[in-house]
Amino acid sequence: MYTKILEKLNVLGANTEHVRAEKTFAENWQSIQFSSYLYDKEWDVYGIDAFYEKNKETYTDHNEKFYEDLVEHYFSEHEQTYGQDFYKDWLFTPFKKDSKDDGELEGFVEEAEVRETVQGTEMDFICIIYSYGYPDHYFVCLTDPNPMNPTVYSTDHEVYFEEIENEGSLEDFLDRYMTKEEFVNVVKDYLEEKFGK
Repeated sequence: MYTKILEKLNVLGANTEHVRAEKTFAENWQSIQFSSYLYDKEWDVYGIDAFYEKNKETYTDHNEKFYEDLVEHYFSEHEQTYGQDFYKDWLFTPFKKDSKDDGELEGFVEEAEVRETVQGTEMDFICIIYSYGYPDHYFVCLTDPNPMNPTVYSTDHEVYFEEIENEGSLEDFLDRYMTKEEFVNVVKDYLEEKFGK
């Protein structure tokens, strides 16, 4: 993976210390550890009003603490659905004979149809991100011609691999996610507009 990609992953909360030049993309992606969720820049402040209501005294009296608690809450493991995306690292090999996924797409989509959109010698994939939105799965082809900065493809469980979109390079794809600082700024703008400073 390119240094810029590793830097972006680190800024987004990933630990990339086990990534090595001699490893495959899949091995490197599976060696990454994420300790938090991801929020894209189109995120719609889900749950912020309720968080504010529960913590408005802190917002008023200890504003800095309010935002520390907010980041801790939104970026830690929890059961709340806030429109976050999730790091994933599972392989999907639906066209590889005798693999655990062999035949999973049979009757839905043919390998030739997938090849119309996806570049690669073999149609073997790794899921890199899962989302609550549409589409909800983001994959990289394991034989992408540019393993240092592969193309990301999206599909949704409703039309799994029947509809695939090219989402651009991994480096560009990662740009859609906010850092914790950007997340705080979005929430600050929203709350200050709605409730004042």
